[in-house]
Amino acid sequence: MTQHLYEPAVAAEIKQRIARLRPDSPRQWGRMTPAQALAHCVSSLDMALGRSNPPRMLVGYIFSGIAKRSLLVRGEPMRRNSPTTRDLRIRDDRDFATESKRLVAAIDEFVGGGPTACTTHPHTFFGPLTPVEWATLMYQHLDHHLRQFGV
Repeated sequence: MTQHLYEPAVAAEIKQRIARLRPDSPRQWGRMTPAQALAHCVSSLDMALGRSNPPRMLVGYIFSGIAKRSLLVRGEPMRRNSPTTRDLRIRDDRDFATESKRLVAAIDEFVGGGPTACTTHPHTFFGPLTPVEWATLMYQHLDHHLRQFGV
């Protein structure tokens, strides 16, 4: 069984890891700074909550089945340098403290809203997802970026 953000202990563990992240945490891969990664994760949660609805990526139509089984069924960690949609790329400088607070608030909103607050809009890569699949993907995505900075 894969972990997901609707589990209170899982959400608490993610927030504890966010608290250990620092503005100068060295990245293990990728180009984002810790503050940019936090903002990127907020954007992903905004998508899960239906506040943004980027279009499907062509590559998602081709590879989403394989990736979905890997991440959402088997619970394998997201791979380094996984592609993202342009809509979720953060290129400008961000304030670390602000983005950290925004991310914790977005997690609380997602968890507190439960399955009924989750979007029915298809994910940009994976396509249609159930609320539990969204919660699993959000855990996987947060874990991916926290691992990116060693927390």
